[in-house]
Amino acid sequence: MREINYNNYFWQDDQVRLRALREEDWENHYYNRFDSPARRLLECAVELPPTNAEAKKFTEAFSDFSLDRGRIMFTIENMDGENVGGVNLNSIDERNGTFSIGIQIDRDHRGKGYGTRAIRILLKYAFFERRLNKFNDCVLEGNEPSAAMMRKLGCVEEGVRRQVIYTDGKYRDLLLFGLTKNEFIDKEGLA
Repeated sequence: MREINYNNYFWQDDQVRLRALREEDWENHYYNRFDSPARRLLECAVELPPTNAEAKKFTEAFSDFSLDRGRIMFTIENMDGENVGGVNLNSIDERNGTFSIGIQIDRDHRGKGYGTRAIRILLKYAFFERRLNKFNDCVLEGNEPSAAMMRKLGCVEEGVRRQVIYTDGKYRDLLLFGLTKNEFIDKEGLA
C-alpha cells in the first residue's frame, strides 16, 4: 500500500487527525465502556456491562458515515497514529442549521487538548462545508473538563436546564452551550 501524504488533508491539524472508524476500533470502544464515571458524564446514565458483540456492532454500524443513524462518527488519532478517542457530529437539523457534537477521549489521553482540537476540526466542517450556523451542546452538571472545553472553543453558556437528568441517585442540571458560525469565525480569526 502506498504511503499517504497528509500535507493537504482537511481532517487534521498539527496534533490530531480524524478518520473513519475501522473494524479494529471495536476494542477501543469496548475498553472505554469500562470507564464508568466518564460514560456517566457522556451518556448521563450507568450503562449495562460492555460486551465484545456490542462493541463490534457499534463500530460496524458507524463505519460508513451514513446519516441514517443520526450521527457521523470519527476516530481521533494523534500524529503517531494512535487511537485517542472518538468524536461525532449529531443532531443535525439542515432546515434550521443547527447541530451538536459528541466526544470521548480515552482515559490515557485526556488533558492533552485532543478533544478541543478534534471539535475545532468538526466545527470547521459543519460551518464551512455543511453550511450549518449554530452549534448547540449541553454538559452534565459537574463535568468541569467538558464545560471548560466548551468555553475554550468560544461557546457561550446560554442557560441551565434544571434537574433534568437523574443519575447517581440525584437530579442534575444540564448546562447549555452554543456557538454561532460568526462567533467561531471571530474566535478563530478566520474573517
